[in-house]
Amino acid sequence: MKLILSTSNLMLGGHPIIRQLTEKSNVELINSLRANFQAAQQQRSDGATTTATTTAKTEQGTPRYASWTKQHDDTLYIPSTEFGYGLSEERSAYDITVKLFYLPGIPASRRCAHTREAIDLVLRELHVDSIDLLIVSFPGILFDADDDSEVEEDEDEDADGAAGSSDASSEEDDFDSIVQTWRTLEGLQAQGMIKQLGVAEFGSERLARFLPHTKVKPSVDQINLKDCCVVPKSLILYAKQERIQLLTHNDCMDILPVGTTRELLGPGAKGAGILASAPDADDGIQGDVAPQWVVKYTAVVKDRGVVENKGYFALADVGSCVKP
Repeated sequence: MKLILSTSNLMLGGHPIIRQLTEKSNVELINSLRANFQAAQQQRSDGATTTATTTAKTEQGTPRYASWTKQHDDTLYIPSTEFGYGLSEERSAYDITVKLFYLPGIPASRRCAHTREAIDLVLRELHVDSIDLLIVSFPGILFDADDDSEVEEDEDEDADGAAGSSDASSEEDDFDSIVQTWRTLEGLQAQGMIKQLGVAEFGSERLARFLPHTKVKPSVDQINLKDCCVVPKSLILYAKQERIQLLTHNDCMDILPVGTTRELLGPGAKGAGILASAPDADDGIQGDVAPQWVVKYTAVVKDRGVVENKGYFALADVGSCVKP
């Protein structure tokens, strides 16, 4: 079963999460999801009737979360709130930026479907037919501002070079998957869904290797400077040469770990009660949960620089359906 998790619009005055502009994306994501789940549960509780029929139905095995979630085929939307009301002004008044996090441990072969799923959710949420910029974050790529290198060198290579050979093979596989994923993104741009494409954590060496394999070059390279405030000169010069805009961010690489997802959806005090409390329990969905991707979207009013709509969607897969 697929689980679609959503925060709704964090910029609404009534949203239960207290927004902090300096909050890291992983903290903001988890806090926002948990707050939105709790708000949906509370809203349902306040408006629900306590008739004998409702009580009996719960006792007969209907999961408690069914009242504030929505299931369509093999997909469960958490919570069940309908997609947003869209933007308050004309589409041309906004810059819409989307960042898609491909998560560690997920096969690259799934990225084509994942990209379309994520973009479709954002388009439906904002009631638009295109976004201005899509930035993609690939797992395992770290930007190092000290040496402008994203791939860790293996300095403990054996004398016969076996370790180095293995690392080179793995790196080549990762690079091939990035190129293949980019072709999917270029296809979406050709369809008019995306105006510009961007990457995250690419240094000058990786960009120089990557660009010859592209039909549409990234217009943006978003890098995390961590505790450093100096962008490497080599990257500045290369980006200027290739007309790539450099942006910074404070996003977390592993934005939605498995353990955090399990706690968020589990039966504990901080959980939403979606997952079963035990392998043989019938109070939730059975199976291991596996987060697949996270997407962050922001709609900014151009002439005022005001963020009108901001939020997250995430997709997680879980082993099987609820027991009858």
